[in-house]
Amino acid sequence: MSFRRPTRALAAATALVALCAVTGCAEDGAGADPQRVDVAAAFYPLQFVVERVGGDAVRVTNLTKPGAEPHDLELTPGQVGEVSQAELIVYLKGFQPAVDEAIDQSGGDRALDVAGVQPLLAASAGGHDHEGEEAGHAEEASGGKDPHLWLDPTRLAGVGDRLAQRLGEVDPGRAADYTARAGTLRADLAKLDAEFAAGLKTCQRRELVVSHTAFGYLTERYQLDQIGITGLAPENEPSPQRLAEAAREARKHQATTIFFESLVSPKVAETIARQVGAKTAVLDPLEGLSAANGDEDYLSVMRTNLATLRTALSCS
Repeated sequence: MSFRRPTRALAAATALVALCAVTGCAEDGAGADPQRVDVAAAFYPLQFVVERVGGDAVRVTNLTKPGAEPHDLELTPGQVGEVSQAELIVYLKGFQPAVDEAIDQSGGDRALDVAGVQPLLAASAGGHDHEGEEAGHAEEASGGKDPHLWLDPTRLAGVGDRLAQRLGEVDPGRAADYTARAGTLRADLAKLDAEFAAGLKTCQRRELVVSHTAFGYLTERYQLDQIGITGLAPENEPSPQRLAEAAREARKHQATTIFFESLVSPKVAETIARQVGAKTAVLDPLEGLSAANGDEDYLSVMRTNLATLRTALSCS
């Protein structure tokens, strides 16, 4: 991941935005409908929340294209222009340096940082991350902390309520509508949370061997244990020592499945699986949807994750 390369794009974008200020150009129809609030969402789960809470009252732009790895996002000049013109930007500070930099340059008063948003329901106790040498030394976009808060549905519900509040400030005339839609989303996420809690309550195993430690929020919420082959950066290559350690832990916990994520190569997971006689399966961290997702959304992909976990962990 590069923290320098986006700067060149920002420099070009600054010139583009200045030109647009003179010529009145618009990016992809931005501002074409003055009745809707223009919102830029940094990556898919935030787009999902904006669409659910905003409804027809918003025009949402996802800065991360479907199938792209959001950690390595580099904004085009046009996308930086979108950030500068959006009435609200929803992002996770530290997760995508290019987005952080674009917000810093355009002014952060229009930005909603979802980091630190608290869950609406009491968090489950338990859960523990077993991170090896390389995983433990990961100091990625979030300062070494797992950024994948949306994998806990109760935290995503909190994001929905916070978003409704901000949209109401931008568009007071429809504040009650935003609040109502956030309530509907909260109910859907509470149902999903209950399905996970019930579906994972009685399992023969509670350890997940994953290629990328993206599932800390999920494992904490549902009292599972995460065994990471690599750390928070999916592109990190584990050392031979770490591979051996992960294989030993997989055997110790009699893991039958080694998980890899949808937007990352399965090679590391396949290596461990061959060593311990396990199979591999996709556990989607929902950083972005791919072409394979079709018409699915956050709720349906999370339910697919639940079915995958129940099979792998032999849940009754």
